[in-house]
Amino acid sequence: MKFRPLHDRVVVRRVEADTRTAGGIIIPDTAKEKPQQGEVVAVGPGARNEKGEIVALSVQAGDRVLFGKWSGTEVRIDGEDLLIMKESDIMGVLDATEAAKKAA
Repeated sequence: MKFRPLHDRVVVRRVEADTRTAGGIIIPDTAKEKPQQGEVVAVGPGARNEKGEIVALSVQAGDRVLFGKWSGTEVRIDGEDLLIMKESDIMGVLDATEAAKKAA
């Protein structure tokens, strides 16, 4: 990717949600909600505090995160739909082992 976010911005790729319910019913595209889970693609260097020092971000590239339904700005970079949001829009980081279980 040829994009580097600034300050406390984070670039996130949405993780596709399941197209079936637990009971096996297929959800059509028109009824699906956009997933509120994604993978961090790139992070900025961090925000400045009152002293002018850069405070590093808590997330890093490769983390699976949860974010708000209306968080971020949707952009298309290199033909890929991504979200750019502030770190404060991220609600939390999913444990890698739990994310792998859900994906399987």
